[in-house]
Amino acid sequence: MLEIRCPWCGPRDQSEYSFGGEAHITRPLEPESLSDQQWGDYLFNRKNPKGRHAEQWCHSAGCGRWFNVLRDTVTYRIEKIYKVGQAPGTGDREG
Repeated sequence: MLEIRCPWCGPRDQSEYSFGGEAHITRPLEPESLSDQQWGDYLFNRKNPKGRHAEQWCHSAGCGRWFNVLRDTVTYRIEKIYKVGQAPGTGDREG
């Protein structure tokens, strides 16, 4: 089982969290001006890297807040945890 450290509540079991997908997806400013292909890319196409990946997590059984995690998808090692709105290079470094 994966242990994730909420920036507000501290370390908790993975079962307390909900995975929110890839982090740093920005909604288009003028979605009505996008082609169907561009809108489809925004809605459905995500990176699926083998290795380091920025993800969103919600402490759904705790404080209910969203935060971002830099995690290796092969080893499951969490490199950094940082609050939404912060750059990936900021936040708390994990072991």
